[in-house]
Parts: sequence; C-alpha cells; structure tokens
Amino acid sequence: MDTQFQDIFTFNLGPAEALTNLSVALFCGMLVALLYRITYKGISYSSGYVVSIIMLTLITALVIMVIGNNLARAFGLVGAMSIIRFRTAVKDTQDIMFIFFALALGLACGSGAHAIAITGTLFIGAVILIASWLNDSVKVRREYLVQVVFKNQQTPEIILNKIFSTYCRKHKLINIKKIGETDASLTEYSYYVVLKNMSKAGLLAAELNKAEGVSKVNVFFDEV
Repeated sequence: MDTQFQDIFTFNLGPAEALTNLSVALFCGMLVALLYRITYKGISYSSGYVVSIIMLTLITALVIMVIGNNLARAFGLVGAMSIIRFRTAVKDTQDIMFIFFALALGLACGSGAHAIAITGTLFIGAVILIASWLNDSVKVRREYLVQVVFKNQQTPEIILNKIFSTYCRKHKLINIKKIGETDASLTEYSYYVVLKNMSKAGLLAAELNKAEGVSKVNVFFDEV
C-alpha cells in the first residue's frame, strides 16, 4: 500500500523517452512556427516571436516531463512561476492563438501523447490555412476616419460634403469638437468615410487641405 502511494509522487522517465518527447515537440513547434510565418498578415511581424513559438513548445514539454504525476513538483512549479511577470503586450489576437497552440502541443508531447500532438498539429494547421485563404479571398473594405480642423468657419459641412461626394461612397459625421476657448478657436470635425477608390486617400487629404478655412487634416484607416 505504501509503495502504491509513493508511486503517485514519483515519475521515472528515461533519457530515450525524454529525447523522443522533445524531438516530437521540436517537430510540431517548427510546423506551427512555419504556419505562423505563412499566414501572418499584420504589420508587426517579429522573427523573435517565431523562434519563441518553437521554444515555448519545447519548454512546455520539458515542464510536463519534470512534473509528471508528482504533486509536490506541480505545486512547487506553480509557486516558482508566480514570481514571473510578463509585461510584453500581445497586440494581435492571432499571436495569442499561436501561443495557446504551442502550449497545447507542448503539453501533449511532454505527456507522451505523440499521436495526438502530430494529428492536432496537422489538423488545426490545415484549418488555419483554409481560414487564412478564405479571409484573403474576401474583398477587404477600409473604413477611414477623417478629422478636419477648421478655424473661424461656422458651417463647413457644405464644403466637406462636396469634397466627400467626389471621393467617397458614403460618409458620416460622428463628432464635432471645439478646440480652444478664444474667438480664434478651432473646430474639429470627425467623419467615417468609405472611399470609392482606396488609392485616392492621399488625393482626398490633399483636397481637404486646400479647402477654405481648413487648418489641419488627419486621415486614419482600419480594415473591416
């Protein structure tokens, strides 16, 4: 009975089995990193993050092998990890998804579930590729935020509407803000617009800058 109870707190793993687990984790991590590199469409691509995906898979597998079914090690690891603070902000939801993907594969490899790890990598990887392809095939529509600052202009809507009707499919006034408290104060008008031709954003900004009473023009865009 005592021997059975002690077995709960022990975990014997040979070098060959440990090396096999790490090798499978390395293989799966490299596939996930390659998948991330292929499917990433953002503007903040980081080669260091790609390497981190591979290392995260390996380290997670190692942690699981160290813990095994030893409860004391598990609680000790929780205590040790609690002192670590991660202050790097993850800006893209896709990055978070790949972090969890790597963690899940590391858990599977570390516990010796190689078939689950490899099958999960191939299946989920295929789903990500298909989803990325479908997303690329959908026509992207960019909705622009246009901020126009007027000085000493009481009713600039007529001027703006004329310019917007030339370059935009639709436009909508969302905010009017007074800047300053003096007679020479400025008024900021904010619009959401959808351009007829996305390549004409620069021309729209230039045309707005030429308008009478305009002090400053800002144009921002987002993909929807």
